[in-house]
Amino acid sequence: MSTNRRNFIKKTAIGAVGVTLGSTSVNAMSAKSYSKIIGANDRLNVALQGLGRRYGGYIPAIADKSNNIELLYLCDVMKSQREKAANALASKIDNKPKLENDLRNILNDKEVDAVFMATPDHWHAPGACMAMQAGKHVYLEKPCSHNPEEGELLVAYQKKYDKVVQMGNQQRSSLQSQEIINDIHNGIIGDVYNAIAFYTNKRGRVPNQVEANPPEGLDWELFQGPAPRRAYTDNTWDYNWHWYGWDYGTAEMGNNATHELDIARWALNVEYPEHVEVKSGKFQHKDDGWEMYDTMEATFRFAGNRTIQWDGRSRNGFDKYGKGRGTLVYGSKGATMIDRDGYRLYGLNGELIKENVLPGIEDGNALGGGGQLSAAHTVNFFDAIRGKAALTSPIDQGVTSQLLTHYANIASRIDNSFEVDEKTGRIFNREAMKLWSRSYEPGWEIKHV
Repeated sequence: MSTNRRNFIKKTAIGAVGVTLGSTSVNAMSAKSYSKIIGANDRLNVALQGLGRRYGGYIPAIADKSNNIELLYLCDVMKSQREKAANALASKIDNKPKLENDLRNILNDKEVDAVFMATPDHWHAPGACMAMQAGKHVYLEKPCSHNPEEGELLVAYQKKYDKVVQMGNQQRSSLQSQEIINDIHNGIIGDVYNAIAFYTNKRGRVPNQVEANPPEGLDWELFQGPAPRRAYTDNTWDYNWHWYGWDYGTAEMGNNATHELDIARWALNVEYPEHVEVKSGKFQHKDDGWEMYDTMEATFRFAGNRTIQWDGRSRNGFDKYGKGRGTLVYGSKGATMIDRDGYRLYGLNGELIKENVLPGIEDGNALGGGGQLSAAHTVNFFDAIRGKAALTSPIDQGVTSQLLTHYANIASRIDNSFEVDEKTGRIFNREAMKLWSRSYEPGWEIKHV
């Protein structure tokens, strides 16, 4: 936002009906122009970077006129994605956003107040740090970082540039989750000691990588961005980058475990574990192009004999817990099952004591997701920028939860368990600490601040 516009915003009252701009009275202006002026004191100009499966989750809040948002840019490295998004939004918003393939051009625009980051994982932290440095607030999708060091840098950048940075783990904005977590902290199930976070999916075969020319319209150079350069392999850009090695993705831990492990950590009210142990492997479609584990069981042991367990099965659709995803929390007096629909509270004998469930308020396993929680999380981001609310998922909390996924990935990659410094989060294992950061394409490193 330009200095002049910020000064104007501070000085202009919401109800300035009839004020004269030049020779034109507000009362005589078109309804569209009038709506912009009457709310100009707090209108936010935003840009979307990454127009794949996730960006649609933000649109209801952006298009809602009561939120007073103007979408200035649609950004993606794939031309067809930009055009597809522009066509999809033509009937939902009043203005026509500019189409851009390079985030850096957007960050140079002083009229942009905030950026939504919904790119592949390797772009998240570098893009967010660039945005903060350029004076933008950031809605940062999960995983907020590709590796632990990026998490440290995100927190450092947020503190230095004093920007609002919301992590996209939208269940933090669930009123039901907030209610039951508060009740847990107040002792409704006694002393909590264990949380089991789980995720089940039916992902099928993934094509084996074959070197090919980048598809028409793809800026392969910008897609790679911070990642080391390599030749394009067929089908990489469209979602399967998740499973094609560690240059771009963070496997299912970063992709989905982020959500449930965040709820588990929140419920148990813990920070860093003392010990991490993992059992993982690729057990389905063993000859396909999937290069990560597709099954993982992870255990995080915390002080006070508290434990978080992860049970993730990406390609075996049996619902062990009766649903595709959620978090089961045990205490000395009972247990509760928490998911995106709400929660169910049980006594020690297993009887249902209370439930607060609204089915279907947020997609569970659908690619991209979206729904009421995404909309609420987006509105909370806008309200925090305006100083009207506290963030439900500030980046420092997001980074701490994300670290659990990085611990598990590191333990899987070195095929070994390790101890953790519960005060700093650092790993007491030299081989593991080699994966604390990553290699960057020269010139794309995130500078320390």
